[in-house]
Amino acid sequence: MIGVDLIKTSRMNRLIERFGEKALLRFLSHEEIKLIKNYKTAAGFWATKEAVSKALGVGIGKECSFEDIVISKTTKGAPKIQLSQRLMDNFNITDTSVSITHDGEYAIAVVAIQKSN
Repeated sequence: MIGVDLIKTSRMNRLIERFGEKALLRFLSHEEIKLIKNYKTAAGFWATKEAVSKALGVGIGKECSFEDIVISKTTKGAPKIQLSQRLMDNFNITDTSVSITHDGEYAIAVVAIQKSN
Protein backbone atom coordinates (compact mmCIF):
# COMPACT_ATOMS: atom_id res chain seq x y z
CA MET A 1 0.00 0.00 0.00
CA ILE A 2 1.25 3.47 -0.85
CA GLY A 3 0.23 6.83 0.58
CA VAL A 4 1.29 10.29 -0.55
CA ASP A 5 0.71 13.70 1.02
CA LEU A 6 1.66 17.22 -0.02
CA ILE A 7 1.55 20.32 2.17
CA LYS A 8 2.38 23.94 1.46
CA THR A 9 5.07 24.74 4.02
CA SER A 10 3.80 28.27 4.60
CA ARG A 11 0.64 26.73 6.08
CA MET A 12 2.78 25.05 8.75
CA ASN A 13 4.75 28.26 9.26
CA ARG A 14 1.55 30.20 10.00
CA LEU A 15 0.37 27.49 12.40
CA ILE A 16 3.65 27.57 14.34
CA GLU A 17 3.77 31.39 14.39
CA ARG A 18 0.25 31.49 15.77
CA PHE A 19 0.35 28.63 18.30
CA GLY A 20 4.04 27.81 18.83
CA GLU A 21 4.93 24.40 20.23
CA LYS A 22 1.25 23.72 21.01
CA ALA A 23 0.68 23.44 17.27
CA LEU A 24 3.39 20.80 16.99
CA LEU A 25 2.11 18.89 20.01
CA ARG A 26 -1.18 18.31 18.19
CA PHE A 27 0.54 15.84 15.87
CA LEU A 28 4.05 15.21 17.23
CA SER A 29 5.53 13.77 20.41
CA HIS A 30 8.18 15.62 22.42
CA GLU A 31 10.83 13.31 20.95
CA GLU A 32 9.67 14.06 17.41
CA ILE A 33 9.67 17.81 18.11
CA LYS A 34 13.37 17.55 19.02
CA LEU A 35 14.01 16.54 15.39
CA ILE A 36 12.28 19.61 13.96
CA LYS A 37 14.77 22.10 12.50
CA ASN A 38 12.23 24.56 11.09
CA TYR A 39 8.68 24.85 9.79
CA LYS A 40 9.64 22.99 6.61
CA THR A 41 10.76 19.96 8.60
CA ALA A 42 7.51 20.11 10.58
CA ALA A 43 5.55 20.21 7.33
CA GLY A 44 7.39 17.11 6.13
CA PHE A 45 6.50 15.29 9.35
CA TRP A 46 2.84 16.31 8.96
CA ALA A 47 2.85 15.00 5.40
CA THR A 48 4.42 11.73 6.58
CA LYS A 49 1.73 11.03 9.14
CA GLU A 50 -1.00 11.90 6.64
CA ALA A 51 0.63 9.65 4.02
CA VAL A 52 0.65 6.73 6.47
CA SER A 53 -3.07 7.12 7.13
CA LYS A 54 -3.75 7.33 3.39
CA ALA A 55 -1.72 4.18 2.73
CA LEU A 56 -3.89 2.42 5.30
CA GLY A 57 -7.00 3.81 3.61
CA VAL A 58 -8.49 5.24 6.80
CA GLY A 59 -7.22 8.80 7.25
CA ILE A 60 -6.33 10.27 10.62
CA GLY A 61 -9.05 9.44 13.11
CA LYS A 62 -10.31 6.56 15.20
CA GLU A 63 -8.50 3.78 13.32
CA CYS A 64 -5.19 5.64 12.98
CA SER A 65 -4.20 8.56 15.17
CA PHE A 66 -1.17 10.82 14.99
CA GLU A 67 0.12 9.05 18.13
CA ASP A 68 0.08 5.69 16.30
CA ILE A 69 2.84 6.95 13.98
CA VAL A 70 6.30 7.78 15.33
CA ILE A 71 8.88 9.47 13.13
CA SER A 72 12.58 9.19 13.87
CA LYS A 73 15.84 9.38 11.93
CA THR A 74 18.52 6.88 11.08
CA THR A 75 22.14 7.55 12.04
CA LYS A 76 22.58 9.00 8.53
CA GLY A 77 19.61 11.34 8.97
CA ALA A 78 17.07 9.51 6.81
CA PRO A 79 13.51 9.50 8.14
CA LYS A 80 11.93 6.30 9.37
CA ILE A 81 8.54 5.48 10.83
CA GLN A 82 7.45 3.13 13.57
CA LEU A 83 3.78 2.22 13.83
CA SER A 84 1.97 1.28 17.03
CA GLN A 85 1.44 -2.39 17.75
CA ARG A 86 -2.29 -1.75 17.37
CA LEU A 87 -1.81 -0.62 13.75
CA MET A 88 0.68 -3.40 13.03
CA ASP A 89 -1.82 -6.00 14.25
CA ASN A 90 -5.03 -4.47 12.87
CA PHE A 91 -3.60 -4.01 9.37
CA ASN A 92 -1.22 -7.04 9.31
CA ILE A 93 1.75 -4.76 8.60
CA THR A 94 5.15 -6.37 8.14
CA ASP A 95 7.29 -3.43 6.98
CA THR A 96 7.22 0.31 6.26
CA SER A 97 9.32 2.83 4.40
CA VAL A 98 9.13 6.59 3.98
CA SER A 99 10.62 9.31 1.82
CA ILE A 100 10.22 13.02 2.53
CA THR A 101 11.25 15.80 0.16
CA HIS A 102 10.97 19.56 0.08
CA ASP A 103 10.85 21.78 -2.97
CA GLY A 104 10.22 25.49 -2.75
CA GLU A 105 7.08 26.01 -0.70
CA TYR A 106 6.06 22.33 -0.59
CA ALA A 107 6.85 19.24 1.44
CA ILE A 108 5.91 15.83 0.11
CA ALA A 109 5.96 12.44 1.83
CA VAL A 110 5.55 9.02 0.27
CA VAL A 111 4.96 6.00 2.50
CA ALA A 112 4.99 2.35 1.48
CA ILE A 113 3.46 -0.25 3.77
CA GLN A 114 3.81 -4.01 3.32
CA LYS A 115 1.14 -6.34 4.65
CA SER A 116 1.07 -10.06 5.18
CA ASN A 117 -1.74 -11.95 3.49
